[in-house]
Amino acid sequence: MSHDESLKIHSQLSNLVPLLRRNRLAPNSGYDTLLDDWLARSRSPHTKRMYFSNIKAFFHWLGVELNADIVGQFLLLDGHQAHELVSQYHGFLISQKLAPATVNQKLAAIKSLVNYANLIGKCHYTLTNIKAEKLSPYRDTKGIPKEQFKLMLSAVDTDTIKGIRDKAILLLLWGNALRRSELVNCNISDYNPSLGELTITGKGKSGRSETISLGKGAIGAIARWLDARGESDPTQPLFSAVHKGYWGNRLNTHSIYKLVQKYAKSAGIDKQMSPHRIRHSSITEALNQTNGDVRKVQKLSRHSNLNTLMIYDDNRQNLQSEVTGMLDALLDD
Repeated sequence: MSHDESLKIHSQLSNLVPLLRRNRLAPNSGYDTLLDDWLARSRSPHTKRMYFSNIKAFFHWLGVELNADIVGQFLLLDGHQAHELVSQYHGFLISQKLAPATVNQKLAAIKSLVNYANLIGKCHYTLTNIKAEKLSPYRDTKGIPKEQFKLMLSAVDTDTIKGIRDKAILLLLWGNALRRSELVNCNISDYNPSLGELTITGKGKSGRSETISLGKGAIGAIARWLDARGESDPTQPLFSAVHKGYWGNRLNTHSIYKLVQKYAKSAGIDKQMSPHRIRHSSITEALNQTNGDVRKVQKLSRHSNLNTLMIYDDNRQNLQSEVTGMLDALLDD
């Protein structure tokens, strides 16, 4: 964003933001618990943290502190004023060169809060005119080959309790193509060792629970981890911190991200790795092993849209390169 653009937006905001600094709302106005009530509608702890963080970032950008009063004042703005604020925030996010998916995620939190308030009669406008950024289809879905993932596993020191835990996490990410949020939200009660099953909370607004079957390697690794940890309370997180001072606390999604990066680096993998890239890797390898049976692999990936898996399959086979080769060969005749 240029200096002139920044000054223009700052000038516009200077006229609107004071509207969020009126007198405090009357007690029991219904706005004092609205933020908490809105967040409580989501079943996923990860989604709650993400939504709260994104709402907090929006108000921080406005230069005001997030609290019940300020949320109420925003929801009581004139619809045109609110739309102008959010539109300018949209422009600011784009100027920061954030990925379209990240921009959409931040805007979705604001729109969700406004829609909820509108639904319960605490806001007379919606933000339907704030359009999401257009997303590009997956480009690199190949991840890493199984040989490189084996190198990551071999980098884990299973003589330590941290290594025992980390191996179980890596095996679940690979064998079940789990998203990191699905992994960290699991409690001990979600794991059924006799059936070799794990109940996860899936992606999406519904937050629907789903029971998945685990591989023998993951079952054995989880058993070793729970034995080493010595925790049997079913309400405790399945995977927890082992550092002094943090022992027993639930791992967060960033912890899983750092864990994957650490072992990828130790294995000498040049490609930027993440839990989602392991997911890409396992889905691609599943397509290899099933001869491109996308319906079968859909049971693993849990994609609601089969077309998404078709992108994986096309990238796996590199069909474009094959056709280009055919065209190129015609010129040799």
